[in-house]
Amino acid sequence: MLGAVIYAADLATKTLVLRTLEGEAPLVVIPGVLQFRVIFNSGAAFSIGTGMTFVFTFIAAGVVVAIIRTARKLGSLSWAIALGLLLGGAVGNLTDRLLRYPSGFGRSTQLQGHVVDFIEVLPGNFPVIDYFPVFNIADSAIVCGGILAVILAWRNVQIDGSKEIDGSKEEAAKDE
Repeated sequence: MLGAVIYAADLATKTLVLRTLEGEAPLVVIPGVLQFRVIFNSGAAFSIGTGMTFVFTFIAAGVVVAIIRTARKLGSLSWAIALGLLLGGAVGNLTDRLLRYPSGFGRSTQLQGHVVDFIEVLPGNFPVIDYFPVFNIADSAIVCGGILAVILAWRNVQIDGSKEIDGSKEEAAKDE
């Protein structure tokens, strides 16, 4: 369910910003802190791997399949949240890679669509690096789901809701 909510929010916000901001100057929400600016990303996070869109499409599809297969073993609310965030985000960006320009049905560049990014924080003011990457709702969900998954794994919480202690599983008294 959470995955569907994330996917719908991602799709709705991308549609809205494309209709209102594509080809326009950035919409400053909080000066120096937050603005919306449409960019098309053919790479991964931080625009790494630009030009490898085809590879990222297959990776995203693999992640979606792995999450769906893993979900059958879920017994943990926390893992359900983590996987829901990851699934919604992965499907959101996968949709862009399958359907957005230059991809799309009937085009010669299948599986190479560019992801729509539009949220920019601290534009031109980010410490250490020149800028913080522009991102979208799907990216945010993937990062949050990934962080939660790392925390759960670090705490030895298993997908089925049990907790591994000293190499043996124990039933969790309550879900995390």
